[in-house]
Amino acid sequence: MTAPWTAAVLRDAIARGELTPARAAADALDRARAAKAGREELNILLYQDDHDTRRQADAVADRVADGGRVPLAGVPVVVKDNIATTVMPTSCGSRILEGYVSPYQATAVRRLRDAGAVIVAKSNMDEFAMGSSTEHSAYGPARNPLAPDRVPGGSSGGSAAAVAAGIVPIALGSETGGSVRQPAAFCGVVGVKPTYGRVSRYGLVAFASSLDQIGVFGGTVDDAALGLHAIAGLDPRDATSAAEPVPDYRAAAAGAMTGVVIGKPKEYFPEDLDPRIRERCDAALDALRRLGAEVRDVSLPHTRLAIEVYYIIAPAEASSNLARFDGVRYGLRIEGDGLRGMYEATRSRGFGDEVTRRILLGTYVLSAGYYDAYYRKAQQARALIARDFADAFRSGVHVLFTPTTPTPAFPIGAKSDPYDMYLSDIFTCTANLAGVPAMSLPIGRVDGLPIGGQFIASHFDERQMFAAAYALERALGSEAHR
Repeated sequence: MTAPWTAAVLRDAIARGELTPARAAADALDRARAAKAGREELNILLYQDDHDTRRQADAVADRVADGGRVPLAGVPVVVKDNIATTVMPTSCGSRILEGYVSPYQATAVRRLRDAGAVIVAKSNMDEFAMGSSTEHSAYGPARNPLAPDRVPGGSSGGSAAAVAAGIVPIALGSETGGSVRQPAAFCGVVGVKPTYGRVSRYGLVAFASSLDQIGVFGGTVDDAALGLHAIAGLDPRDATSAAEPVPDYRAAAAGAMTGVVIGKPKEYFPEDLDPRIRERCDAALDALRRLGAEVRDVSLPHTRLAIEVYYIIAPAEASSNLARFDGVRYGLRIEGDGLRGMYEATRSRGFGDEVTRRILLGTYVLSAGYYDAYYRKAQQARALIARDFADAFRSGVHVLFTPTTPTPAFPIGAKSDPYDMYLSDIFTCTANLAGVPAMSLPIGRVDGLPIGGQFIASHFDERQMFAAAYALERALGSEAHR
């Protein structure tokens, strides 16, 4: 479905005076209302402020009239509900922050607005970004616009679905273990996770600080490139942001594949991989070969440890980060018997089952007697996973290609076993553990449902990743959506 305009076409139409920012914003809001009025309530957006949207659009119109450089002039954007905004609430999909409005905005949001984008809504998500289906939202599950009986993926499912439903051409999500790329694959859109440190985390509510990143969804590779370029770069408010120059990702569209070496990690193509997904991946690699790329088999031997490592490190950091939500300073407060009773009542009422499960797991692995056995050992294994990627890129491989997910989108309610749900991230969480950039783009359909192919590049080499993605998107054309 995707938006009727790409971000670049929309921006250029506004610059030429063929369309006003107010009209573009109104059209996006109309599409958002249409998504709510369909036979199935998609439940992909949590908050809108039409008055503020019009105010933003009018301000952009003034900037365009003044002749200023406005790279995203009038482009409507949706922002995930765990990224701070100063008008609409930032509730993280949780009752414990219901109605909370941040006193400051995230750097990524500020940079989008500086570029002329218009923030039109906040999107539904798994509570505190803990989930792979957007079924764990306190405000009800989101639905996949391409198949409303199925999940849109998670935890950034609302943002992916907003792009897939055609509401906006660009949306912001967040990643801890694949929460941009996995829903991008399920919804048939493009999702980018940059290098850790490429985009400021200031204003992103923390889940697991050493893994969390803000990422970008786009209806096309070009949409995602525009969005990432707008938000990337050093931020003095975030000590983990990197002082690396930000290249023009759109310039990568002109890059040739001749001489590019693409690694095919054998661990991501196991014998039990759905043969239809394998076939689509092989077709994508064949298309890249025809463009002059060399495809080389490689091994990332410690990939087998990734899920276990991730589900030790991420809950451990979450148990620490979420300790601040105690009813004392902000958010939900339920009175109890004394201070301890208030803590227990507030957190028991405010957190859902999945968040509670991960806090308990994280607290356990950090406890005395278990820290060395679990958390320290997981960090050692994480270093081995990162070394696998470094060895692959040192061997002459420019970019890796894998499936994004082992299955297409699954039906709502189909995965009741938490571990079965966690396996949805089996091909994505390694990039978060290693801190390398990765992206998913559509490569075809299985039983009418989209599937994604994933590119992974070396640290801060997003440009090479985009070059491969632009080339593959052009090569597949309409095949990517059939």
